[in-house]
Amino acid sequence: MDKLRIVGGNRLSGEIAISGAKNAALPILCAGLLTADTLHLSNIPHLHDVATMLKLLRQMGMRAEQDDGHVALNGGAVAHLEAPYDLVKTMRASILVLGPLVARFGEAKVSLPGGCGIGSRPVDQHIKGLQAMGADISIEAGYIHAKAKKLKGTRVVTDMITVTGTENLLMAATLAEGETVLENAAREPEVTDLANLLVKMGARIDGIGTDRLVIQGVSQLHGASHTVIADRIETGTYLCAVAAAGGDVTLRHTRTDILDAALNKLREVGVILTSGEDWIRAQMAARPKPVSFRTTEYPGFPTDMQAQFMAVNCIADGSSRVTETIFENRFMHVQEMNRLGASIEIDGHTAIVHGVEKLVGAPVMATDLRASASLVIAALAAQGETVIDRIYHLDRGYDRMEVKLSAVGANIERVKA
Repeated sequence: MDKLRIVGGNRLSGEIAISGAKNAALPILCAGLLTADTLHLSNIPHLHDVATMLKLLRQMGMRAEQDDGHVALNGGAVAHLEAPYDLVKTMRASILVLGPLVARFGEAKVSLPGGCGIGSRPVDQHIKGLQAMGADISIEAGYIHAKAKKLKGTRVVTDMITVTGTENLLMAATLAEGETVLENAAREPEVTDLANLLVKMGARIDGIGTDRLVIQGVSQLHGASHTVIADRIETGTYLCAVAAAGGDVTLRHTRTDILDAALNKLREVGVILTSGEDWIRAQMAARPKPVSFRTTEYPGFPTDMQAQFMAVNCIADGSSRVTETIFENRFMHVQEMNRLGASIEIDGHTAIVHGVEKLVGAPVMATDLRASASLVIAALAAQGETVIDRIYHLDRGYDRMEVKLSAVGANIERVKA
């Protein structure tokens, strides 16, 4: 199992190119199941989760050609309508094949999902929505079995805001008969990116970017070309690294208009931010100021940035409160940060962080994707050497992080198992 070795204390200086968004690329790859034509996709990130998704799609009969950040998908020969446990258990996003398969082929057999252990993240809203559209669904031996001669348009009101649930039902509705209205829909930029692709494929969708999506079903979708949006979470993660370690770094190929809540908090921390259409520059020359926040759905503060900001708060000049409202198990990084000398207490869904003057390197273990990133940030700011184990979590969502950080002066290397 690979590890990262980091010697902290170096200020960061230079440029980092931001990759395509993992959370946009995965549902967009699944959209290839909706048509027999070819999708040409660019800015697809080099990630373990992307490789897993392509493996799953190929296993179903999808033709997928990959060249650097470009992927050509053709679903003309899809015949195997099952997502097996051995693939789904490693990546929750595999559930996103359910809606497209039922919509286009009338049936699907999909294993209940796995992924990071940050919370239950149930799929009941996916099932509820498809049942409302006329699908006959049963769960047997850990698999979701879904059948429908033809999905019918209807009004679906989810009990909670769910990103993957919105994406699954949106894709299914594009080929349903009649009008589907999705109420309480997720508004995340990655959902909007998927919707924009579907429109290019011939879908009829109103309300894109809002919490009410109205879809007029069509008989078939066609091929299209699409560039995946920049990864806002990768952008925020590197900005937090500058906030913790100090320095002057410019991020290229990114967007600032989809990360407002995190950028506002970074300004509170003391980071000087300047930006253009596709770049943002972060300058930090002082000890961070503490910031308190509460995670919530977009456009609020993203749960996927909670751990990274906690790492910054660990060395801030004062105390802060971090409240997690999305996932019940998303404080697993706290124990590892305390091993580095942080002072964090947990009170239910809130972490109280007392900033310390310095962190000290130690062996730590990554527990999930964003926790891995937070430990990297803490290690960059710590004195001495930190070794982070189980970084396969990191490889699921960050495209060659150690290479990008090395290029801006971090003392970081991957230690091969």
